[in-house]
Amino acid sequence: MKLLRAIVLLCVCCQGVLAQQNELKFNEVKAEYFFGTIIEHNPDISHLITGHPSGLILSYSRKPYGYNEWEGRYNYPDWGFTYIFQDLDNQFLGQVHSVYGHFNFYFWKRRLSIGIGQGVGYATNPYDPETNFENNAYGSDFLSSTLLKFNFVQENIIDGLGVTLGMGVIHYSNANFKAPNNSTNTFYISAGATYLFNSINYPEALVPVAWGSEFYSEPIHYNFVVRSGVNEADVNGLGQYPFITLSAFVDKRINYKSSFQLGTDLFISGMIERLIEYRSIAFTSDGLSGDEDARRIGVFVGHELRFNKVAFVSQLGYYVYWPYEFENRVYNRLGLKRYITENLFGSITVKAHYAKAEAVEFSLGIRL
Repeated sequence: MKLLRAIVLLCVCCQGVLAQQNELKFNEVKAEYFFGTIIEHNPDISHLITGHPSGLILSYSRKPYGYNEWEGRYNYPDWGFTYIFQDLDNQFLGQVHSVYGHFNFYFWKRRLSIGIGQGVGYATNPYDPETNFENNAYGSDFLSSTLLKFNFVQENIIDGLGVTLGMGVIHYSNANFKAPNNSTNTFYISAGATYLFNSINYPEALVPVAWGSEFYSEPIHYNFVVRSGVNEADVNGLGQYPFITLSAFVDKRINYKSSFQLGTDLFISGMIERLIEYRSIAFTSDGLSGDEDARRIGVFVGHELRFNKVAFVSQLGYYVYWPYEFENRVYNRLGLKRYITENLFGSITVKAHYAKAEAVEFSLGIRL
């Protein structure tokens, strides 16, 4: 009996080892040089647009081929990490070093890739009230950064080497973490080379794989989320204050990729409380007493695009309770979500009013 148990246990272990060995892991590195210009999205940064930013994009990617179910459903996107060095070609802006997590999605027989990355940048010459007051784009050393890129690619031309030509946009902003925060958007064109490790074993043609039924749905789930962080009003020197947002929503997953959401937010903002106090004293003509309620209540609809345990979240909301007129009544939220377990998740999102960011939210939630 003990021998039988040992044999069964050995078979199970061997099966697990073989399953891990069956998944070949292919990796690719890419180097690109880029050259571009800062888009004048706000006239307040016109004095910072004096040259043509340039820099280097280095990336590492895992190249899937359909071993995992979710990869096949998205036409085998690659994922990994990107580092960017950018010289803004302006003495007040300096340089920015940034790192991202990225996804690259492929189209047109894998000749066209659309990449998106979210990460953090470090500005070498941010705003300083005494030594660099001209830099009203970056109010802090650390910035939130978004990368959007379109590349024509020809991979593995010979012995793993390939080439790429592309264009994209690099966005830097601290999302009102600290004022000032006018941000920059760099449009660029690029050229580079790629190298695929173990290319001799990589499939020549990636074809769709049948993973059983294409139809999948889940019953309605109830979600409760706590979001928090710090931010500052667009008044230099007013100070950073914490905020807390309590969210409750229902979601309905309609297939393997998409879920729809409907919910409500309660916003409690120390920054708005301080802004009301400041304006009631400094701008008496505004008619503020200083006792206005800084809380806001919103309702929103949303969508969640799932990639295995990671999801891209987009929400559009409207303030139904808005006693103090801060920005406008329509708000939006974009970001990334990670499912820690089936019922517990964390996320990092940017809450904004159209293109004007209010805060970076760090969230923890449960899904019942």
